[in-house]
Amino acid sequence: MGSRWPKRPPVGDPSDPRGFEVLLARYVEWLAVHHYSDAMQVAAGRLVRTFAEWCAERGVVRPVDVTRGMVERYQRYVYHYRQETGKPLGFKTQQGRLTHVRGFFKYLTRERYVLYNPAAEIVLPRKPPRLPTESFTVSETEQILALPDVTTALGLRDRAILETLYSTGMRRIELVNLDLYDLDRERGWVTIRQGKGGRDRVVPIGATALSWVVKYLEAARGELVVAADEWAVFISNRGRRFNPGALTNLVSRLLDRAEVRKRYGSCHLFRHTCATLMLEGGADIRVIQEILGHASLETTEIYTKVSIHHLKKIHEATHPSGRRREAVGRELRIEFAEDDETDGPASRHVH
Repeated sequence: MGSRWPKRPPVGDPSDPRGFEVLLARYVEWLAVHHYSDAMQVAAGRLVRTFAEWCAERGVVRPVDVTRGMVERYQRYVYHYRQETGKPLGFKTQQGRLTHVRGFFKYLTRERYVLYNPAAEIVLPRKPPRLPTESFTVSETEQILALPDVTTALGLRDRAILETLYSTGMRRIELVNLDLYDLDRERGWVTIRQGKGGRDRVVPIGATALSWVVKYLEAARGELVVAADEWAVFISNRGRRFNPGALTNLVSRLLDRAEVRKRYGSCHLFRHTCATLMLEGGADIRVIQEILGHASLETTEIYTKVSIHHLKKIHEATHPSGRRREAVGRELRIEFAEDDETDGPASRHVH
């Protein structure tokens, strides 16, 4: 665990074999042995420790002494907690704190460190029904893709990054983790390893996007990389694999330059755009689920709520206002034609 642990004082006696410190360390080790991601291990260590500190303030320093009532009180504490800005914790933050506490006690119960799981029946907060950020249109996407100066190595890299995000719909961290051997040029697909939930998947990459990636690999990557043993496809300005924050900053700067309506987000906007445009183009929702790597079809179905084109066509074909549009258009054309014949140029000015 080492450097991944935050610099915080121990909870209770750090040598107590039944105390929070020892059992939390064993839990994080168990996550590592069972191939949970580093991010998962760090989050578990940090968020369970937050709960342990809350318990210690109330005189409880051993998990065996935690009751169901304490867990429920902690949930209320998390809900009512206010940040320095006065705002409550976001839904994902609240859910994350409780999910990791529940996972910790599930482990302790299974390993017989505690007799019963005090968090077993905790009800996690429900996710509010929100639509994803509106995606780019095809014309807007083309404007954004054309922004990088492809006569330079960095510009070629940036164009290849944007094309890959747009074509594959992969997540930011998935693009960061993409290695050279994950790209199959002949078959036109990429292998995404250890995506969300630790799941691997193979997704197609369009011919246009693939051609830009190949051009970048052949003409630009060699100028950027500093180490022969660096396997990352996309190389940062420092010559190494990107970190997620740097990739977000890069895409955000490009979007700021684009003459399109601003949306919230950066890399994830291309994921939304990929899914929405495929749905509008007639792709089956389960195909989109497979490409995006969603564990649940329910997650993918949110895109049916933001794909307005199909609804608009049906509305125009069935609603009286839609059927009247052609007739109204004819009336307006006749009216303006009559004005042109009877009035002079000055009469058409707006006063």
